[in-house]
Amino acid sequence: MIYKTDILVVGGGGAGLRAAIAACEKAYENKKSVKVILAVKGRLGSCGTTALAYSDRMAFHVTLPTTEPPGEDNWKYHAKDIYEIGGLVSDYDLAEILAKNSADAYFYLDSLGVPFVKENGVPVQFVTDGSIYARACFTGPDTAVQIEKALIRKLGEMKDIEVLEDVMISDLIVVNNKVCGAIGFKENQNIIILAKAVVLATGGAGSIYKSNVFPPRMTGDGYAMALRAGAQLVNMEFIQIGLSSPKTKLACSGSIMRCVPRFVNEKGEEFLLNYPITYNDVFEKGATWPISYEHKTCLIDIAVFREIARGGKVFLDFTQNPKGFEFEHLREDLKQRYYKEIKNQIGSRKTPYERLCEINPQTVEWFLKRGIDLRNQMLEIAPSIQHFQGGVKIREKANTAISGLYACGECAGGQHGANRPGGNALLDTQVFGKIAGESSFEFALNTSIDEESIVCQANRLFESYKSYVAEDGIDLEKAISELNSVMDLYASVVRYQAGLQKALMKIEELKTRKVKPVEYEYLLELKNMLLCAEAMVKSCILRDESRGPHLMFENYSDLWPKPRDERYNVYHVCRLNKETNQIEVFPMQPVKPKA
Repeated sequence: MIYKTDILVVGGGGAGLRAAIAACEKAYENKKSVKVILAVKGRLGSCGTTALAYSDRMAFHVTLPTTEPPGEDNWKYHAKDIYEIGGLVSDYDLAEILAKNSADAYFYLDSLGVPFVKENGVPVQFVTDGSIYARACFTGPDTAVQIEKALIRKLGEMKDIEVLEDVMISDLIVVNNKVCGAIGFKENQNIIILAKAVVLATGGAGSIYKSNVFPPRMTGDGYAMALRAGAQLVNMEFIQIGLSSPKTKLACSGSIMRCVPRFVNEKGEEFLLNYPITYNDVFEKGATWPISYEHKTCLIDIAVFREIARGGKVFLDFTQNPKGFEFEHLREDLKQRYYKEIKNQIGSRKTPYERLCEINPQTVEWFLKRGIDLRNQMLEIAPSIQHFQGGVKIREKANTAISGLYACGECAGGQHGANRPGGNALLDTQVFGKIAGESSFEFALNTSIDEESIVCQANRLFESYKSYVAEDGIDLEKAISELNSVMDLYASVVRYQAGLQKALMKIEELKTRKVKPVEYEYLLELKNMLLCAEAMVKSCILRDESRGPHLMFENYSDLWPKPRDERYNVYHVCRLNKETNQIEVFPMQPVKPKA
């Protein structure tokens, strides 16, 4: 089946929806006609990170006129935070674009009916990790979900957008370094989409790891397609990891840590007592939730990781205090922060459960609706892959190295470095989603494609997939399990050169294996995961220091990771050598602030 369109947007999350809507709005503004196809891997609104993500109090990071510090240029503090918190390994001009356009992104969503919390008509904002200023707006644990719903409502008003659901886009069609469309599968049928411009908004690659908070089938398709098309990836070693609930996939941040629960293993032992960790550190983990070398609280993640790596499980116990802890033992500044958070004065805060009920009853109810009663049940946790800081390397117009190819949201890279302010990921989907949509419209308006030659190339790509299959090949599920195991063990919390080499060897072995006959879309997901995993592991190997979530150890058993090294104030760029089918990684200087 062949489809024809001006713009193809791949991915139906916050970034993809914003890009499709922005392309149409730009066309209406210019009194032009445009056709947009939005290709979604599952059902729109029921798949992808934006549609399904929850956290303790999910943030949308934004600098508003009412945001401190006061002044017309207060967005500059936001841009500075993005760059510096990112460890000086992002493009500063992209950070400026994010910050400067954040208020417009907020007000657009507000106009669509996203129910941001307000007091006297003023958006309520709080401090998240990575900022001293309160910039985080929210609706509750479901901020992302509310944004997705609002954008889908808006999409329904756009007569020029066709939604293709249950479509796996497998490869881009590129002629003379210009994208001309894509191929894929819908209900086991080959499809070809002829397009003058393509926007990749496919999200991250959480499925490469077993322990992740991503929805199913987040296999890095956009990253892999971009590599095969000739584009570059950047910062692939920087992956946010945080303590989460495997059962519910909720990020256990914020008040879940600020109520200071007990950390116990399956034997009931409080293993944190074996580490130089205080209860003040547990409280502060709420605002430093993703692993970061720059915060001592990363020791908590390291301790939990090692407990699980030994074959055990780790739980949060809210029924009693950690050994020797009483609320009055907290540092005075932390107690003051707790007092400011109180939502429900219950008259007692003797246990972690009572404290959580006092500062965030919403989260208690959220767990209860999912069958977890924190009054008498322990909550299993694990360090889980949560967000890819890097991605397809973009510039100011969300453009890539391939003409007519754009990327936005978690699929894109360069706008964030090692870390990012909490809530900036949702902001990113809206700012660069809009830019990608407008840029793709402008490109499509002045371009044409040779349909016959594109269809021929598409058919050659389909034919090439047959070489991946063999009756005596490896079982698909076994291959994925083996990849998950080495990535969880060697390329997550504790990274060291010998372990990373073991992971790379397994990836290289799996790349050479053919797979037993299976539907092509699932086979190609494995190929995508392997290509992305290779880019990630090779980027980790090249960065022989610790920075942000990238904790590099000399040996697995060391307590502390290696220090940050200013020689690595570069980002690492990945490209695919098509002759060898190998990922090549090299350092590059990011765009720095103007002197």
